[in-house]
Amino acid sequence: MKLLVTGGAGYIGSHVVRQLREAGHEVVVFDNLSTGKARAVLGAELVVGDLADGDMLDALFRRYEFDGVLHFAASIVVPESVADPLGYYTNNTANMLNLLKRVARHEVRHFVFSSTAAVYGMPDVVRVGEQTPLAPINPYGASKMMSERILADLACAQPSLSYVALRYFNVAGADPEGRIGQETPNATHLIKVACQAALGQRDGVDIYGTDYPTPDGTCIRDYIHVEDLARAHVDALAYLGGGGQSTVLNCGYGRGSSVREVLATVRKVTGVGFPVREAVRRPGDPAQLVAANDRILEVLGWKPRLQGLETIIGHAWAWERKLARPKPD
Repeated sequence: MKLLVTGGAGYIGSHVVRQLREAGHEVVVFDNLSTGKARAVLGAELVVGDLADGDMLDALFRRYEFDGVLHFAASIVVPESVADPLGYYTNNTANMLNLLKRVARHEVRHFVFSSTAAVYGMPDVVRVGEQTPLAPINPYGASKMMSERILADLACAQPSLSYVALRYFNVAGADPEGRIGQETPNATHLIKVACQAALGQRDGVDIYGTDYPTPDGTCIRDYIHVEDLARAHVDALAYLGGGGQSTVLNCGYGRGSSVREVLATVRKVTGVGFPVREAVRRPGDPAQLVAANDRILEVLGWKPRLQGLETIIGHAWAWERKLARPKPD
């Protein structure tokens, strides 16, 4: 297929772009490079631009006549969304609407959407299924929930469009071959932060809340390797290309790890100790989010290959060490 990937220079998007190219697709990346890196775009054309620019989008869609769009461009930091809700609704929802106007106008057939488990809020079940009621507790989750609804309504109004919305749980790791990984400035992802602490780039790691209703008092999350997540997007596109109906799918392994368990595993993998501080809870953090992933396994035939905290952290650690090496003059 001929594909547009928005946010394809970012952490997750760049891994998907690489796998799409390896699968033989023609890919154009559209990214404003606010957090993404041009060097992370492997084997695809990069167009630098912003989703708020409707005229530029129209010109791009006219030029390429895309078969499908994969949409990653978004703001993703929960505490930041609480402090700047209007910025999140603008970037995540209004810009999604702007993109979908072009998808409809140019009769694009397939759409894969980067959504989030944050749409569930604080569910009262151990493993969260796709039918769990949506009740986001922060503007990030709410902005993604709104975008999902807009996409679903458009697909109902325009039957030629089919979509898959993938609700990510906690993404971590890097390309096992070390070509790309997470380079987001001031990243807040726990595994990346802990690896940077192990390298001495941070003065330690804060645990935000130790009084949650979990076995060790810290938040529990379902960590998924970025390579397995990227494979889910390639599988979703194949599913749509084969006539699959629009659907929403969780992306996770179906088991959770606490903050303390993650930090202990980082110490084990790296062989390095680092300071850990206990801090107050952050606003907008649910106690536990673990995926019920039965549907993605069945619907897409998705086969995760890199499960396990030690594998995920091992690849993240190798990537952070590569980033820390002195660059040649």
